[in-house]
Amino acid sequence: MIFQAPILALLLVAGLASGVALWSAGFGWVVLRRWDIASGTGRQLGLERTTELVSTLFGLVMLAELAALLLFVYNADRMASLFVGAMCAVGTLNVNGWGFPALYLKIAVFFAAALWLMLDRADRLGRDYPLARVKYAGLVLIAPLVVADFGVELTYFLGLETDVITSCCSKLFTPVNDGLAAEMTGLAPGAALWLLAGGGAFVAVTGGLTLGTGRGHGWLALAGAAMFAVSLAAIVSVISLYVYDHPNHHCPFCLLQREHGYYGYALYLPLFAGTAFALGAGLTSAFHRVPSLAGALPAMTRRLVALALWGFALFGLATIWAIWSSQLILFG
Repeated sequence: MIFQAPILALLLVAGLASGVALWSAGFGWVVLRRWDIASGTGRQLGLERTTELVSTLFGLVMLAELAALLLFVYNADRMASLFVGAMCAVGTLNVNGWGFPALYLKIAVFFAAALWLMLDRADRLGRDYPLARVKYAGLVLIAPLVVADFGVELTYFLGLETDVITSCCSKLFTPVNDGLAAEMTGLAPGAALWLLAGGGAFVAVTGGLTLGTGRGHGWLALAGAAMFAVSLAAIVSVISLYVYDHPNHHCPFCLLQREHGYYGYALYLPLFAGTAFALGAGLTSAFHRVPSLAGALPAMTRRLVALALWGFALFGLATIWAIWSSQLILFG
């Protein structure tokens, strides 16, 4: 099982990312203790040269981690046919107790990697490594998450057994169960759509004010995070029903299958991207007053705001089209 090409690729990326993260974190501790940009000593010059290599390597593996989330979910859905009782990625992830923890860690690494890459980009806009300490403090914090992701993912793949009878999505996404999935499934469709509309309005207003005034980036980040949570609940509660043309099929993973036009990608890709850009705008805005970044960083943050709004707008359009083109009638 573990020798399938997608699994080997995922483990290679995760293992390489873990090794680079541990090495980079070790260098990060040195930066945090000894970095002094005002110093002209040989040690400081050596740190400045090495930081370019470390940042580049860590940035490359973080880019790979962004793509790994997509591959992980795609592979889980592709492997569903190998397990008795599995209809989609839910069944594959339920084969053992490590599947969903691996997915949650992948999502956490995705957002951590996206934020670090934006912070690294902001640091490179300055002439004097203005965010070196901040960037490497973030790297030190991310490293354990990357290592945990590799460990859990490896344990999950090593524990895959084809003779295990797993459960399908209809067993998990039903209001009669306990847990978060059941709570989202049991959310009334009308309430879910109102929450989604409210979340979208919150993002639009905060994003518009931020673009107009150059302030309020923290509010946009908060709005983006809230919109992400509300959107996931709405996908399970109501949007999936319209895509499936079925009033009781709530699975958010079957949306990624061919028979449903891979519609989930039209929902998830802009949603994840919009959320990451909104959080990144909030993060980079905290450093607008750094002298060497005062000229270039606000423009970068403004682009992040615009990209966040585009991401959420595309998600909104995909949601509207799913409802408009569906033959299912839930109201009226």
